[in-house]
Amino acid sequence: MGHKQNGTTPAASAPSPTDPASLRNVVLVGPSSSGKTALIEALLALTGTVPRAGSVPDGTTVCDHEAASVEQQRSVGLAVAPVEHGECKVNLIDTPGYADFVGEVRAGLRAADAALFVVAAQDGVDAATRALWQECATVGMPRAVVIARLDAARADVDAATTACQEAFGAGVVPLYLPHRASDGTLLGLVGVLTENIYDYSTGSTAVVDRADEATRAAVGPQRGELLEAIISESEDEALMDRYLAGEDIDEDTLVADLETAVARGELHPVLPVCAESGVGLAELLDGITRGFPSPKEHTIAEFTDPQGRSPRRLTPDPDGPLAAEIVHTSADSYVGRVSLARVFSGTLLPERSVHVSGHGMAERGHPDHDEDEKVAHVYSPLGASLRAVAHCVAGDLCALTKIGSAETGDTVSDPSDPLLLTPWPMPEPLLPIAVVARNRSDEDAMARNLNRLIAADPTLRLDRDTETHQLVLWCMGEAHADVALQRLREGGAEIETEPIRVAFRQTFAQAANGHGKHVKQSGGHGQYAVCDIEVEPLPRGSGFEFLDKVVGGAVPRQFIPSVEKGVRAQAEKGLAEGQPLVDLRVTLVDGKAHSVDSSDSAFQTAGSLALKAAAEQAGLTTLEPVDEVAVRLPDEHLGAILGDLSSRRGKVVGTEPEDTGWTVVRAHVPASELVRYSVNVRSLSSGSATFTRNFSSYEPAPT
Repeated sequence: MGHKQNGTTPAASAPSPTDPASLRNVVLVGPSSSGKTALIEALLALTGTVPRAGSVPDGTTVCDHEAASVEQQRSVGLAVAPVEHGECKVNLIDTPGYADFVGEVRAGLRAADAALFVVAAQDGVDAATRALWQECATVGMPRAVVIARLDAARADVDAATTACQEAFGAGVVPLYLPHRASDGTLLGLVGVLTENIYDYSTGSTAVVDRADEATRAAVGPQRGELLEAIISESEDEALMDRYLAGEDIDEDTLVADLETAVARGELHPVLPVCAESGVGLAELLDGITRGFPSPKEHTIAEFTDPQGRSPRRLTPDPDGPLAAEIVHTSADSYVGRVSLARVFSGTLLPERSVHVSGHGMAERGHPDHDEDEKVAHVYSPLGASLRAVAHCVAGDLCALTKIGSAETGDTVSDPSDPLLLTPWPMPEPLLPIAVVARNRSDEDAMARNLNRLIAADPTLRLDRDTETHQLVLWCMGEAHADVALQRLREGGAEIETEPIRVAFRQTFAQAANGHGKHVKQSGGHGQYAVCDIEVEPLPRGSGFEFLDKVVGGAVPRQFIPSVEKGVRAQAEKGLAEGQPLVDLRVTLVDGKAHSVDSSDSAFQTAGSLALKAAAEQAGLTTLEPVDEVAVRLPDEHLGAILGDLSSRRGKVVGTEPEDTGWTVVRAHVPASELVRYSVNVRSLSSGSATFTRNFSSYEPAPT
């Protein structure tokens, strides 16, 4: 497995800064196969954090340490890899590029202070990446763009940069440009801001030289655009005056304003990088440490007490009140549960008590909880490796072990001053997978592992369907489901999946009468009850009504509730297994009783028999659940989505434009047609469409 570490074995000395200003937390996001993990490997090797870069195909990378990642050759979970550059510790946060793992991406955004959008030089920008860019823009996340895989066939840095500018909008400007030989061979980079040549033609370390006059003239237009963007977005009026006056502005001043503009989320530098050859790696680290904001410039979300009262803002002060969040949870074969925490305020120390609060995620299977725990050790994570450190200050990331009550999204604070941070929003999982233990001896192991899985991954939801009697694990998509099932099995649970069953209903096709007679003599007290009912169907959603119209005491008053109880019990059970009778009005009109043999149980049975008799006379209509679906998609996929909804017996009730180039389609679709809709809608829209579903009504099923 190459250099990859496991458990608490140290891979190298772990950086442990004391000043938040010397920290940079950067999350790498972008499409699958864009080169995020390979880029981190190259940066780890460049900084000496690992002896040599690992390989994704060989399964030897630091970040892709899970068995599922190695098998699928793609990231399936969040991982942290810190490096040191200059006086800074840079926490590189690797996230999956596949849409199923959006929860891991959002966890990375929560842990970071800036985002690097990694785009392969031979590819364009897909709709999912554009949507993620907009999501970052909404919360003001500083962003930069890395054009990676410069060594790939058909790589075109200029075309990729143009695609990013078109997809991401204003503020996307090159910080470096490719430096090529006369035959087009890539030699290195040209610094647009510095006007230096970074020549990699002789090795992985750049030879830096001043660009000649011709090169400076060639990049002049881009440099003017960059300078104007820096000055404009940083709102430095004094610098603007100097620039307009033609004054030569020193690099340090420009870099300081560049950092200000990036921190405001308005300027997005573009940096070409090749992990294989090393081109641009050092320049990328320089850009991160000099141009990206530190935690001190990150606006922290509002904290409250565990009851949601006393809101307050905190600052990344190592001496402030302790406030951290569990952004990711994983299991290690050596040390058990590992909780990755982002410290927002204060300093997290080993051998100290902390308060763990989790609120607001009960609907996802995370009941509210408040517990005091003791932190035994504090670690700096390097992929799967855990390296003990003496502290973790505000702005830094660390790993904690054996904090039994901590779940992803929980807040960690001082027991004397417990705090709560509202969990980040998560999309609804929409692909149901019914799981069942292979045999009875596996049931306990399955239950334990399901609880661990749900605690670690807030994008999963576990339902115990009381009607179909299935245990349903709701996932984000097929890839997410495969990983979840693999993690369950790795935990020792022998499980299988089965087809999802949809809970149908039945109702009467027409009004009918029913006669129920229960007479039994077997020595001693017998059983005697007779009842006559009238049944009529009601409009959808009306439920069940029971009326008493008995006259003359044909059914004694004390037994009328017994008839109702028997009728209701039979309706809930249904006449077909698992299909309750609904939307009915049952009227008791007549009956007979015996002074000795009539009883509560006898009239319950008679009521049940009367309902069955009426059903035989009227005939039954099967009802299926219908959901209201809202699909958000790019306009170019509208025809495909509408056609697919029609093939699923969907009834489109409206379309609404939303933003430029996007539409929301609303439709009513039978639930049985939506079991795998999350997979199909993604396939039809190149991964860009999303949807929500809510129960609408029960409607007659086709015969």
